[in-house]
Amino acid sequence: MPVIWLIDAYRAGERGQVRALVDALGWPCTIKVMSYRKYAFLPHVLGQATLRGITSDSAATLSPPWPDLVISSGVRNEPICRWIRSQSGDRSRYVHVGRPWGALDTFDLVITTPQYRVPLHPNVLNNMLTLHSVTAPRLAQARAQWESIFADLPSPRFAVMVGGDSGPFTLGPRAAARLGAEASRMAKAHGGSLLVSTSSRTCSAAQDALQSSITAPSYVYRWPGEGLENPYEGILAWADRLIITGDSIAMLSEALATGKPVAIFDLGGMRDLHDQNARDFRLGGALYTAMLRWLWQPLTRDITLVHKRLHEAGCATWLEDAWLASKVPAQTDLQRAVTAVHRLLGEH
Repeated sequence: MPVIWLIDAYRAGERGQVRALVDALGWPCTIKVMSYRKYAFLPHVLGQATLRGITSDSAATLSPPWPDLVISSGVRNEPICRWIRSQSGDRSRYVHVGRPWGALDTFDLVITTPQYRVPLHPNVLNNMLTLHSVTAPRLAQARAQWESIFADLPSPRFAVMVGGDSGPFTLGPRAAARLGAEASRMAKAHGGSLLVSTSSRTCSAAQDALQSSITAPSYVYRWPGEGLENPYEGILAWADRLIITGDSIAMLSEALATGKPVAIFDLGGMRDLHDQNARDFRLGGALYTAMLRWLWQPLTRDITLVHKRLHEAGCATWLEDAWLASKVPAQTDLQRAVTAVHRLLGEH
């Protein structure tokens, strides 16, 4: 059985992906959480194999025997993982999840998604969606847990999963009010209800506008919930149809895993980046739009490429379009990733 180290991701979304991969592999794994030096950026920029970007206490946790496999995500962890592989005499295999910043030849396997525009390469697995831990058993457990809360709401139940600002796109009061009104109109037209969950990225003004615009029977969870348990998985389990804001590829990935119809809500400009109608203005969003157009592609991510792939594959529609049953592939992205890791270790 291989020895696995997980150099844990430092952002929540990436952390969920790498842990989902480790869980799916089913092998024992040692999770190592790093502390980073504030101003050590050269190791990342120069693509080095070094521990100079982490504290001495963190560095002390990395010692032989070296693992057969090291898994991680995020630019800060790349120099660490390259160093581990170097110390092992290139015996350790390095799997990176998400956006790669170093040269592709410096990884043994990169598991990525369309928004990062990673070119074709023998070491790259280009999945359609991000890795996640939403499974049928977890949904069944969540359905039982939330039955007393959601069972009495009229069906069909429409999930409304809300993210926040992302790159050039802004989820402000204008977009949030439009989302609440459109979702309410849809629920009332079908005699149903809304199961609404905001997130840590949903600003207070957007949450206020969303809640004020909802006119259908509903359950609304406002982040951070003031001590209430987050109903996210319960909503996935109880919803008959799901509306996901287009800023969150992770939420789209998890919604599609349910096998239920999924619609994407356009924050404004997602189908035409230069369409300014119905958009909330944000200086950072305007600057990111300019970066997408003029700067070196690896410095940005383009989530509209994921939207296009999903639409072309018939997996999801835009909210204004007809609903489709989401297509669940015979082999999920997580299964493809597990297969690629097994193949990598089999070549070792």
